[in-house]
Amino acid sequence: MDLRKIKKLIDLLEESNLAEIEIKEGEESVRLARVPKGALPAPAPAPAVHHVPAPAAAPMPMQSPTESATGGSHKPHGHDLPDGHVVRAPMVGTFYASPAPDKPAFVSVGQQVKAGDTLGIIEAMKMFNPIEADVSGTVVAIQCESGQPVEFDQPLFVIA
Repeated sequence: MDLRKIKKLIDLLEESNLAEIEIKEGEESVRLARVPKGALPAPAPAPAVHHVPAPAAAPMPMQSPTESATGGSHKPHGHDLPDGHVVRAPMVGTFYASPAPDKPAFVSVGQQVKAGDTLGIIEAMKMFNPIEADVSGTVVAIQCESGQPVEFDQPLFVIA
């Protein structure tokens, strides 16, 4: 991919309200992500450029501005939730438990996870957004099935 095109994309990202841009040309993919001001004390430049070859027929997970849902109070959605930290859907979309239909699920009940581990992905407007654990612990419940539509703030996982 031409370096001039990448520089134009950086300028476009800086001038817009977008948090991320991803462009694919054939087998090449470029993703630009803006780090929110004050989010990290690292001296990294605002737009980060990642050049990654696109996998064959596998979706590229996208980071979302809200990478993981917050626990907060328990809101009933027709299910009694076990005790523990509830990871909720940060957006409306379709939940997927694995990175591709022929791949194993990211996590299963009883599995140990660390904060930052990917638990699943939500597809919203053709963008794949990873749902990450915001606490470390053991997955004690998975509240939705792969391919199921999810609502904003719907409980997805319980981690104890």
